[in-house]
Amino acid sequence: MIRLDAVERHYKMSGQTVRALAGVDLTIEPGEFVAITGPSGSGKSSLLNVLGCLDRPDAGRYLLADQDVALLDDDQASTIRNRKIGFIFQSFHLLPRLTVLENVLLPRRFLREPIDGLEARARMLLGRVGLAERLDHRPSELSGGQMQRAAIARALLLQPALLLADEPTGNLDSRSAADVLALLEEVHASGQTIVLVTHDNDVAARATRRIQLRDGKVCSDARH
Repeated sequence: MIRLDAVERHYKMSGQTVRALAGVDLTIEPGEFVAITGPSGSGKSSLLNVLGCLDRPDAGRYLLADQDVALLDDDQASTIRNRKIGFIFQSFHLLPRLTVLENVLLPRRFLREPIDGLEARARMLLGRVGLAERLDHRPSELSGGQMQRAAIARALLLQPALLLADEPTGNLDSRSAADVLALLEEVHASGQTIVLVTHDNDVAARATRRIQLRDGKVCSDARH
């Protein structure tokens, strides 16, 4: 599913070059549930941005399902993001003027070719995450846990090969966080590949593999 060979990512800050990723080698097989941990500034978000094709390496190679991401133009990268990758963000990114159902259907707007049955699938997913009675509600009428579950349903709409989650429980109370983690485990059990960035050891323990970053490099890699 994922292969990184000596991947580097550099940023310019105050006239200096910061190596956010300093030669990352990593392979993730289909169906794995991986937690990426590490202290602030270790490169977690930079790595997730590269994996999600939101950013490109300055050196090294990234293969996603055997495709060399460096060879993709902007349109191709956009198509990959929409069709092969689902994103779950800490801040949900639901549009306040849209209903829950309309938010889940947002990825449909960016398709080059229509896919039949997406509204039925959106309704099914919202039922699966416990929001069948909230389809016509606005995000302001939902709890934090409900908003995150709606965001997960949206991420799953196009049946992506890879699900990326950036601190998905960071803005949730403990009960809502437990619900969201249970849902991610259910998604993983169905065969989904999940890569989750977290600073929470309890969250990382729910994954089947834990990768720790430090100073832009992999310092440990262990399967549970």
